[in-house]
Amino acid sequence: MADGRAHTNHVNTWMAQAANGLSSEQMLQLFERAVGALWNRAYLTLGEITLTAIMDRVLYSAAEKFPPFESLKVEPTGVDYRKLRERHEVFNQGELAEGIQFVITEFIEVIGSLTAEILTPALHAEISRVSLKREEPSRKHGKGQS
Repeated sequence: MADGRAHTNHVNTWMAQAANGLSSEQMLQLFERAVGALWNRAYLTLGEITLTAIMDRVLYSAAEKFPPFESLKVEPTGVDYRKLRERHEVFNQGELAEGIQFVITEFIEVIGSLTAEILTPALHAEISRVSLKREEPSRKHGKGQS
């Protein structure tokens, strides 16, 4: 059975690799992809209502530590990032990275607690695959996403 440190270590290792050298804008893109991947994977087992409640709790806690995350809203299909992007705020990269790590780690921890860690291996595998570099090998924007 995994503990909180295992989740934290896994997310920290992923961030060190996936977010290395990224701008704040790119880190937000990475965050969106990561949360989307975890949401989609957990949705198969937990469903919309449970995931919405979990993410709502996680974002509430995250906003206390990283106030710009107050503008993130949970919808039945996942997290809405529009208001965060509309702020056109220049984020402190260290604080942004900490906020991202907190949300992802907390989301995995809560799901792990609720499922007796049954989904943990799948969620760890899912987050490990998330990268901007995968779709953008030459570091150019592809597929119309900005």
